[in-house]
Amino acid sequence: MANKVSAWRQIRGLKPNFWIVNWMEANERLAFFGIRAILPLYMVYAVAEGGLGLSYGEKGAIYAVWAIVQCLVPMLSGGFTDQYGYKKSLYIAYAINFCGYIMFAVASGFWTTLAAACMIGLGTAIFKPPVAGTVAKASTKENSSIAWGFFYWMVNVGGFLAPFMAAIIRGETNFQLVFYCAAGVTLFNYIPTIFFYREPEQEGEVKIRSVGETIAETLNTLKDKNFIVFLAIFSGFWFMFMQLWDLLPNFIDEWVFSRDIAPFFAAINENTVLASGNVKPEMLINIDSFAIIALMLPMAWLTGKFHPMIALIGGMVLSVVAFVAAGATNVGLFCALAIFIFAIGEMWCSPKFSEYIGLTAPPEKKATYMGYSNIPFAVGWGVGNAISGALYAKLGSKINFARQYLVDHLGMSQTAADAVPQENVMTTMASMMNNGSGASVDDATRVLWELHDPWIVWVILGTIGTVSTVAMVGYYFKTKHTGISSNPNNG
Repeated sequence: MANKVSAWRQIRGLKPNFWIVNWMEANERLAFFGIRAILPLYMVYAVAEGGLGLSYGEKGAIYAVWAIVQCLVPMLSGGFTDQYGYKKSLYIAYAINFCGYIMFAVASGFWTTLAAACMIGLGTAIFKPPVAGTVAKASTKENSSIAWGFFYWMVNVGGFLAPFMAAIIRGETNFQLVFYCAAGVTLFNYIPTIFFYREPEQEGEVKIRSVGETIAETLNTLKDKNFIVFLAIFSGFWFMFMQLWDLLPNFIDEWVFSRDIAPFFAAINENTVLASGNVKPEMLINIDSFAIIALMLPMAWLTGKFHPMIALIGGMVLSVVAFVAAGATNVGLFCALAIFIFAIGEMWCSPKFSEYIGLTAPPEKKATYMGYSNIPFAVGWGVGNAISGALYAKLGSKINFARQYLVDHLGMSQTAADAVPQENVMTTMASMMNNGSGASVDDATRVLWELHDPWIVWVILGTIGTVSTVAMVGYYFKTKHTGISSNPNNG
């Protein structure tokens, strides 16, 4: 039983492929999170500011389609990985991702950005099953908790370094350079894959199946009602969860005054702070990855002592509370603390979700089953972004509120307000306040904060996470006497 075996013995029991695949995952996450850190800003910044000038609705639509591609394709690609080989899948994934990053760098509007997102989604979808399948194959029930914990820790090494490096590379608005660097890191990943990674041995006979047969087997595997309920419940949680990365950067950029903590970040690197004196949004979000790097291994050891569902539910509770808190304030320090607490909740629930799937998978179908774990991610990420984009445009967008303020309070016509360039909206509003004597952009922002309460967006999204958490408690009590849920030592 894992909780009676020393952590060192569990680590020594991990196979060499486990360490190689962690290296490959860290590289892939370095590229992926590097571009993800800046994409929420890059998409909506005005063209004059180095962005694409997309609306929040267009941004949400792109993320929604991206989610569907990235998260549902592994249900098929995992099966083909088991049939045709892990290495072949990895080679194909790298080539597609490389093209996707280059396409992002040269995108010029909605459709080219959508195409780039779909390329990255497809490449990542092909990459994930062989990596997760390798972790599952290279670990046992005795050390699975520490294995998935370490894997999640390594994911966040790339996840932490990526936004930090992206913030330095992009300067104020040089976003394209980040995409080119991501493409270079992706090419580098061919080296460990070709020279060090070993094709995992197949356990049992693997039948070569057609696309139709693969789909049929996927649907047959998903007949387990309890498994479907589990995935459905977690879908609601992911609906909320992913908005920390996809929407909170925009909220921080528009609403949070982070000069109170800027000296700390500037001491690390002056490029982490904007010319306005505020911390770059991607650096605040990066607190999540930093906390995971610092605490994931002891957290993995600690959660290994709990029933896996208890750890999962506890993490969900912490994440929901911290998520709402992060968006309920415009004070940098409070937002940073909330993100840190969110990371603790993430460390409790997210690895346990993957561990649960890995332990229930048949030995010969590890990659296939890990592909199924993307279903909640697809539903939550896709539907969440399809809704959150329009939700934020209506209830949270500072630029939209400022245009409205120009009309309702400062006497500007709607046509004139709509004609103000996006990058000049806030300065125009500020200059016209106080009967034309002017005010600072910060003062204008505070007026809009008090007038519109944009934090309500996070309460709405957090409510969905709360409902999912309550449902997971019900699921636990219903299934605690059956299967893996009845055995706390499987954690």
